[in-house]
Amino acid sequence: MGLIIKILIGFVAALHLFFLYFEMFAWDTLGRKVFRNFPKDLFEPTKSMAANQGLYNGFLAAGLIWTFFIEDTTWQFYIAIFFLSCVIIAGIYGAFTVSKKIFFVQAMPALLALILLHL
Repeated sequence: MGLIIKILIGFVAALHLFFLYFEMFAWDTLGRKVFRNFPKDLFEPTKSMAANQGLYNGFLAAGLIWTFFIEDTTWQFYIAIFFLSCVIIAGIYGAFTVSKKIFFVQAMPALLALILLHL
């Protein structure tokens, strides 16, 4: 993988590590600042649901970080495609169901990395 692709994959992984932290450990603090339209009284009851989402984001980050340690370039390529595609699909779903902003924050960097990976 080229340096720019590695940087983009690292950026997408870092985003998902932040999402893990945010959803698992800072849902009822940072969450209130990020999701201002979300009813304040629902943060505590949805804390475990958000933590579950954070765990999934951690798995996506782990898969992307794994690509840096795979020596076989073909295998590395396919694993990167799989995890970037998962991120893109999650971002598109989030854009349709929650906020269009999710597409630009989550899916767009992964889509850019996936496109560059194929060039």
